[in-house]
Amino acid sequence: MKALLLKDWYMMKKYCKSYIIIAAAFTALSLASKGNMFFVFYPCLLCGMIPVNLLGYDERSRWMQYSGTMPYTKTQLVSAKYLIGLLSQTAMLVVMGIAQGIKTTVSGVFVWNDFIVLMLMMLIMATLTSSISLPFIFKLGVEKGRTAYYLMIGMVCGASVLASSFFRSDLQAEIRPNTILIVMSIVGVGVYILSWLLSIRFFKKREIQ
Repeated sequence: MKALLLKDWYMMKKYCKSYIIIAAAFTALSLASKGNMFFVFYPCLLCGMIPVNLLGYDERSRWMQYSGTMPYTKTQLVSAKYLIGLLSQTAMLVVMGIAQGIKTTVSGVFVWNDFIVLMLMMLIMATLTSSISLPFIFKLGVEKGRTAYYLMIGMVCGASVLASSFFRSDLQAEIRPNTILIVMSIVGVGVYILSWLLSIRFFKKREIQ
C-alpha cells in the first residue's frame, strides 16, 4: 500500500502542478470576493477530482494491466486512490480554513458558528466529489465515467448559490454548530465509506482489458 501511495504522490507532483496554481488562484479570489461561495468550494471540488485524474493517467499508461503482475489486490488499488484523495482534500481544507479564518478575523466578522458551518460544508463538498465520481470510474472506466464529473460541477454551482444565500441571511445563527457537526460528519464519512466499498466491489467485477 505504501508503494502505491508513493507512486500516486510522484504522479501528483508530475501531472497535477496546475491544480496547485488553480487552487491558489481560487483561494486568493475567495479572499477578495464578497459572498460568492463558488471560489471557496471550487478548490475542494478540484482536490476531490485528483484521484479521477490519476486514474486517467493509469489507464492511458496501461498501469491497470501491469499492476496485475504485481502482488497488489484490487482492494489495495482502489484504497490507494481514496487515501490519496483524502489526504489532498484534507490539505486543501486546512489551507482554505486558515484563509477564511484570517479573512473574517481581519474583516471583524469572525463568528465560530459561521466558521464551523463553512468548514463542514467544504468537507461535505470535498468528500462528495470523490464519493459520487469514483464508483462510476471504477465500474465504467475514466472516459465513460466522466459524466459524474459534470454532475459534480452542476452540484457545486448549485451549492454555491444556496450557500451564498445562507450566509447572507440570519438562518445560520439559528443553527447549533454541534448539531451540524454531528449530522454532517456522519453524512460525509458515511457516504465516503459507502463509496469506497462500492468502488471495491465494482472494480473486483470489472474485466481489465
